[in-house]
Amino acid sequence: MLQRLRSSLRRVPAGGSPIIPLSPAPPNCNPGLSAAPLCHAFPRARSFVMAYLSRATATLARQDCSNGCSASYAEEEELEASTESYDEEGGSEASTQTFRAKDLIITKADVLKKKPDPSSLVFGASFTDHMLMVEWTSKYGWDKPHIKPFENLSIHPAASVLHYAVELFEGLKAFRGVDNKIRLFRPDLNMKRMCRSAVRTTLPEFDKEELLQCVLQLIQLDREWVPYSTSASLYIRPTFIGIEPSLGVKKPSKALLFVILSPVGSYFSNGTFSPVSLWANPKFVRSWKGGTGDFKMGCNYGSSLLAQCEAAENGCHQVLWLYGKENRITEVGTMNLFLYWINKDGEEELATPPLDGVILPGVTRQSILELGEEWGEFKVCERHITMDDLSTALEENRVKEMFGSGTACVVCPVASILYKGQMLHIPTMENGHKLSSRIMAKLTDIQYGRIKSEWTLELP
Repeated sequence: MLQRLRSSLRRVPAGGSPIIPLSPAPPNCNPGLSAAPLCHAFPRARSFVMAYLSRATATLARQDCSNGCSASYAEEEELEASTESYDEEGGSEASTQTFRAKDLIITKADVLKKKPDPSSLVFGASFTDHMLMVEWTSKYGWDKPHIKPFENLSIHPAASVLHYAVELFEGLKAFRGVDNKIRLFRPDLNMKRMCRSAVRTTLPEFDKEELLQCVLQLIQLDREWVPYSTSASLYIRPTFIGIEPSLGVKKPSKALLFVILSPVGSYFSNGTFSPVSLWANPKFVRSWKGGTGDFKMGCNYGSSLLAQCEAAENGCHQVLWLYGKENRITEVGTMNLFLYWINKDGEEELATPPLDGVILPGVTRQSILELGEEWGEFKVCERHITMDDLSTALEENRVKEMFGSGTACVVCPVASILYKGQMLHIPTMENGHKLSSRIMAKLTDIQYGRIKSEWTLELP
């Protein structure tokens, strides 16, 4: 997906159009649209998501009913591979049921806001001048995508998102590199995950490449909001909500997809790479098999706030989420979790809980696993880890580091865990946090352009 996007973009002279086609636009493109330069960026646009929906339904039907796990990622990779060759000439009739970047309408703001100082940014508190909106109805399908001045939403008081949490979102970033070029980090994985969440939420299908093209146009328009700093970035928040004006509990007949941008500094107030303390209490459960914890949905986050408040009351920064009678370690706060240790077999190992229907498939998580495999210096494993496993390993001095990972923080070391009234000390910092620091350096070097990588998509 990223390769196709790169082939559709090239650098333009100062003052030129944000994105220019590689060849003259075909006759059926409307030159009057503000986004006309994109009208043939994808001459063979695929109907990936419609194929995804039908196949995903079959996949879910085949899943192991004894544990309620969602479809495995091996199955999803097979699914995506099959849809890549899906009738490129015309697709199916359903392939028209998506918005297109070539139809993008752009309405610029008359008054531009003052940009905040990158050194004083608070996560998610400032927003750019424009936003992307696309409406959908079951009767008419998708409307044309529209970039417009940032504004409040106006929805019906009975909208299904307000009453039944029919909602999903994504989170990714744009970085201004040391060469002043703007890059996105693995945006194709975010689009893929968003499509997957839409299936689970019964929200309508859309083409992930078309959405990403629209997002690129939005960033181009607000590119001066991408901080001129290698310790800050532009957070991108695609959101998809049901706006069915009815109190009936049902699949929505109206929906709204929108994207907002926010310049951000460090996610944690105590610093980018300062260690955090965790509060582990099995009375709170973030996710369970057969639920929605492995999807990026707002309902998973709102229900976590009480536990977060109790963690703070107990003097801890974040919640360590446990699952099941064995008190399996799952995630930390809003991050995936990694443990770097010597396992019972005496092997140096980087371990993280598996994608078994309880864990969110994080983009940073996947990147760390792939880096570990590429380095080949230690065992990389997706495995269940219980609190007993961790306690035993601590007693036997087998724990080297523990850290969380996510888009907002990249990597965050763990220093301690409050569990059953006892504070467990994690020797991440004493051991020099060598691996977590190495991972942080590698990923940020890629994101800010110090290292060239296929994981980034560069804007012209």
